[in-house]
Amino acid sequence: MTNFATRIDSVSISGIRKVFDAAGPNAINLGLGQPDFPTPSHIRDAAIHSIQNGNSDRYTPNSGILSLRRAISQKHSRDNSLDISPDNIIATAGGSEALHLAIEAHVNPGEKVLIPDPGFVSYRALTHISGGIPVPIKLRDDLTMDPASIESSISEGVAAFIVNSPGNPTGGVQSKADMKEFARIADDYDILCISDEVYEHFVFEGSHRSPMEFSKSNNVLIVNTCSKSYSMTGWRLGWVAGSHERIDKMLRIHQYAQACASAVSQHAALAALSGPQDGLFEMVNTFKQRRDVLVDGLIDMGLDVPLPKGAFYAFPSVPPGWVENVLDQGVIVVPGSSFGASGSGSARIAYTVDSTQLEKAIDIMRKVTHSV
Repeated sequence: MTNFATRIDSVSISGIRKVFDAAGPNAINLGLGQPDFPTPSHIRDAAIHSIQNGNSDRYTPNSGILSLRRAISQKHSRDNSLDISPDNIIATAGGSEALHLAIEAHVNPGEKVLIPDPGFVSYRALTHISGGIPVPIKLRDDLTMDPASIESSISEGVAAFIVNSPGNPTGGVQSKADMKEFARIADDYDILCISDEVYEHFVFEGSHRSPMEFSKSNNVLIVNTCSKSYSMTGWRLGWVAGSHERIDKMLRIHQYAQACASAVSQHAALAALSGPQDGLFEMVNTFKQRRDVLVDGLIDMGLDVPLPKGAFYAFPSVPPGWVENVLDQGVIVVPGSSFGASGSGSARIAYTVDSTQLEKAIDIMRKVTHSV
């Protein structure tokens, strides 16, 4: 057999996937990072309509259909007070491709990317795939990233840093002051800030702010997706937004690696972004109720857990053997070490199941906590 690219040796199967593969078929799944709600019916209907009318039979423009990019632009104006031209947006195959494009287009082999630790598993892997070097930045006690830690880590060869708010796996929400500082750092040091905003609507305390709102340069990129807000993880439709120059470079990668995002998913996303938002607000309210139930349960059983102000994850500190015992009892949680060295001794718990299943899982976790 021929040799493989050496950079792939630094990328392994995600710890999240390993947990899923080891779990039994009837396990309660608190490990999956996707809403347990159906895609709203008007979004499905738009997809069906596009198929029946033949609007999804062929390639779209590389950057996506104009009506979708206009809807994304209007979404940023409505939700984030940002003026982003449709020409400065690429519709991608989910937020994952958007992240890949952002890193691949801006990081040379040997250059560094500052990433949150614990942080989303793709940051480290995609940096390695690009030939870059991920540099973990330990979070504060409240599981948010300190701009001072980013600034003090900037040295020669740092190409970018990633901000994720609300955060996966922590549920941490960065403050307005933090976001202003991240924008200033990107401006002052002329490095790229990649802002991963896929959980932007899932904020229970405070509000979501984007560093692009405060940027005085073109050094902030936004990565976003319909996956979480509209329960569309399987539709694989996201986007990246930034300056014309940055979009031009990322489009060169996208056109050869992907050509275009799925046409039917683009029409579905258009309906999601421009249609009624009631389902989103109802889903966020439900997740807040579940968050409260889970956090109260974790505290009651004696675990230390920072209050997650957003996303749909809790990240408690757990005793040795806790994760393995919980898995043995039929509840899937993800070891915190899957998200970086600073996650060791913790677990990510996704409250993406109904209240009955969640209460049952809490009972199991309580018994395990009292036995280890």
